Amino acid sequence: MRARRDWHGDFFKNSFYNPASPAALAHAPAEAAFILKQLKLKKGSALLDLCCGPGRHAAEFARRGLAVTGYDLSAEYLKEAAALAKKRRISLRLLRGDMRRLEFLGEFDAVVNLFTSFGYFLNFNDDLRTLKGVARALKPGGLFLLDVINGAYVRKSFRSREWWEMEDHFLLEAVELTADGTHNTWTRLPKRGGRAVSRTFFTRLYDRPRLSAALKAAGLRPLRFWGGFRGEPLKSGSVRLICLAQKA
Repeated sequence: MRARRDWHGDFFKNSFYNPASPAALAHAPAEAAFILKQLKLKKGSALLDLCCGPGRHAAEFARRGLAVTGYDLSAEYLKEAAALAKKRRISLRLLRGDMRRLEFLGEFDAVVNLFTSFGYFLNFNDDLRTLKGVARALKPGGLFLLDVINGAYVRKSFRSREWWEMEDHFLLEAVELTADGTHNTWTRLPKRGGRAVSRTFFTRLYDRPRLSAALKAAGLRPLRFWGGFRGEPLKSGSVRLICLAQKA
């Protein structure tokens, strides 16, 4: 099954996919610490968390004294992020919008885009359009930290079917691998009754050369790469592909 062009419109809802699971929340402080170590931002610096979701990283950045803007397409996730900010007594500026249509001009010292929240569009030009929007949003010399699944790892360890047991459901995955990326169909099977629900999404696969070329085409200069949030060197077997780039 191939993903629709607008598949992201109904995928990012907690009823189907929750990016703020207890495990994800538990890992967020250490991940945020690694990110801020690389960005070297002063307190009060302006940071854009692009595709912030329910705000688990945005909240950590704000707690450490940054002026954080969270930007996401999902109204449901943004509502959850606002509730998290209120609970933790921190300030978050939360905006809803399409990552392809960023209208910021030289506003941010840094931009982050985390946990494969990039590469969703069937047309590569939409990815490039997003990266150019990031470049415009940055101040001169501003930094961009991007974290995606490592395309080299996906191709090396490809499996067309997998399943996982979650807290309240089973998750089955069927994957079609193409020259450009993957079309993934997730099916949720509730443990306590109820109907199975399926959604199909697309992820463009980036390895280091392909990501470097896209960043450079958008006016962003790659500086460093890692294979994980503990600072591991990037290898073909690394699950993550983390890149730090700078506005040219």
